[in-house]
Amino acid sequence: MDATSPVGALLLCRTVPDAVRPVAQLLREPLLLAPAGPGWSALVPEGEPWQGGRRARAGEGERAEPVDRVLGGWATALAVGSTWPVLALWWDADRAGYTLASGFRRPVGYVWLADGTPAGEDEAMRTFAERLGLDPVLDVQSLEALTRPDPDADARARLRGLVAVLTRTGLALPAGFGAGEDWEDAERIEWPGWRDAVRVDLGAVESSRLGPWVRGPRARALAGLQLAAGLPLALWGAARRSGGWAFAGALLMAHGALGLAYDRVREGRPGGE
Repeated sequence: MDATSPVGALLLCRTVPDAVRPVAQLLREPLLLAPAGPGWSALVPEGEPWQGGRRARAGEGERAEPVDRVLGGWATALAVGSTWPVLALWWDADRAGYTLASGFRRPVGYVWLADGTPAGEDEAMRTFAERLGLDPVLDVQSLEALTRPDPDADARARLRGLVAVLTRTGLALPAGFGAGEDWEDAERIEWPGWRDAVRVDLGAVESSRLGPWVRGPRARALAGLQLAAGLPLALWGAARRSGGWAFAGALLMAHGALGLAYDRVREGRPGGE
């Protein structure tokens, strides 16, 4: 991790950039997207929105949110709109940690204090390894070592250790991956507007292995599930003034509503086209 940055955020997606792009656009945040090894992609906030432990627009009167809470909401929003897991890595002056989101399953995370003191549950590491398909013996042993006291490893060293384990799966972080830095082969993720975003997103899903789920009875069932899960999540985030989790719920509801609308449009066309 960048030792010069007091606050940092990084999202790792277990898929290629082409699959990440349409889903990341729905976050409506300025992001940089880059390949991060075979089968991996990396996203970071563009510019310096995390300096001072708050989002940039918090200075305009919005209540500041900790970087871990916002990143957790983003990871959840990306994961529920896709078929691949999303790993959020974050650090600030007091702590560092990760949140792993995968579909509709409950996110799993771990935290270290600034001096490297573990402050999480050991079971989280085993769940982490299982959901990412890591080696249940060698990789789990390496991960469990990160949960034990080590006076020579601070919080960011622990994150580097976590990344080192993931390199065995092909992860290769781009050089200069801190927020605001220039990445080679990176592209800016821009909000294209709702019409283009929906078209690209649904097109990407239909051409994927989830194609049968964007129309017909299964599409309606999935859309209903998204709507049912999104509402309480959005209310929970709003009640706790957590913009990240509120957005994850709103995105779920949007996916559900769009799925129902798209299914009706498809069914209304000749031959279902």
